[in-house]
Amino acid sequence: MIAYTKRLLFIIQILVVFSFISCNKEFKADNFTAYFGGEIINPKNNFILFMKDDVVIDTIYLNAKNQFLKKFDSLTPGMYTFKHEPEYQYVYFEKNDSLMVRLNSDDFDESVVFCGRGDQKNNFLMEMYLKNEDDRNKMFDLFDYPISDFTANIDSSYKSKSKFYQSKKESINWSEDFDAYAKSSLEFQHYTKKEIYPIAHKMRTGESVKDKLPANYYSHRKKIDFNNTLLTNYSPFVRYLTHMLANVSYSRVNTVNNKDEALDVSIHKLNITDTLFKNKAIRNRILNNIAFSYLLEDQTVINNKKFLERYNQLSTDNSKHNEINKIGLSVQELKKGNDLKEIKLISAKGDTLSSLSLLNKKTVIFFWTENAESHLSSVHKKAIDFSKKHPGYQFIAINIDKDQTKWTNILNNYNFSPIKEYRAVDFEVLKSKWVITKLSRCILLDQNGKIDNGFVNMFAVTFGSNLK
Repeated sequence: MIAYTKRLLFIIQILVVFSFISCNKEFKADNFTAYFGGEIINPKNNFILFMKDDVVIDTIYLNAKNQFLKKFDSLTPGMYTFKHEPEYQYVYFEKNDSLMVRLNSDDFDESVVFCGRGDQKNNFLMEMYLKNEDDRNKMFDLFDYPISDFTANIDSSYKSKSKFYQSKKESINWSEDFDAYAKSSLEFQHYTKKEIYPIAHKMRTGESVKDKLPANYYSHRKKIDFNNTLLTNYSPFVRYLTHMLANVSYSRVNTVNNKDEALDVSIHKLNITDTLFKNKAIRNRILNNIAFSYLLEDQTVINNKKFLERYNQLSTDNSKHNEINKIGLSVQELKKGNDLKEIKLISAKGDTLSSLSLLNKKTVIFFWTENAESHLSSVHKKAIDFSKKHPGYQFIAINIDKDQTKWTNILNNYNFSPIKEYRAVDFEVLKSKWVITKLSRCILLDQNGKIDNGFVNMFAVTFGSNLK
């Protein structure tokens, strides 16, 4: 509700701040021109990148008032992205659309609001995005539910968002091309939860539900065009495909924890991708996602080598090869027995310190963000429970957000004792040195600060066996 109130305020304010160009729906553009402009509050740098299919079309610089405007003599209708490092969002242009956007980089996604010709479509996408984000933040605990309760919950959520989608489709009367994205933003969030559930449920509870799923549980797969070129780079579609492949591949084995089986499963995913996707762009995108996911789960040198050999055989995206092989090398630096690289942390009192100064006993390090409230509470609950059972370990929580005040305010609302709470001074440095790309990741260290296990999940049934 707070997010929508903010957006309403931005809509009111936008008419005032865009004095350098009209936001009127009657803004004139001939058949060959389109405009994209806006204002960025609290900018992180002085430009935005305007992109199509991950390729930069133009770098648009902000003026002294943190505003920007770009005239395109000819802009092909379709989905684009605009990026203000490190955040990005989508923007859809149809013929002669002229769009203005206003956002606050400190609250990027929740503050984005469009006006101008084509604004209703784009504001719909943002509203659906925020609904899906809220949905994702609440879904962690759903994976513990029995199948009937899980299905009832996600079906209710889908029904509510379907009504919202249908009402906007009728009132805005958008094109079929745009509907490919609008409908995808609705459906693939629902489908993704269904694909994640069997794996996550077994990981979190130890129970396999493969034989308990309704006969029509995967009927949605028959509706999907896996080679739809419109959706090649659309994140809801790509995210779904990644989880679907994981689910299909994991169904071949009885556990998701054995490293040799993890290698077998991941190579199987590569092979399915090569067979299923005829469109090269989609195939390469999915192959890259599989590679990223695998390299962040397995740190066995021999297995990594085998996996990368197969990946390099199948992928034709040479631009990603060096990046993925580089990650493979970075992951090796997190293997058992190595020192954990130093990062700078900040305490709730505002003191900056080295991570190395904390590692004087057996340690569990985990991560959280204010943007995933369900994870915030559930991971701390897990950590507190484990700390009671394993008093020889210290549990260190690292917040990855940028705002010190918001972070300390959240801490004041909870009692997380005896967890030690810190915030990363620079998340990009943390991400690079510790290869942090998912919230569920934990790092275990021995009493000398050496890595015991760099890739564990506190929600896994077997997590306790790692604490010796």
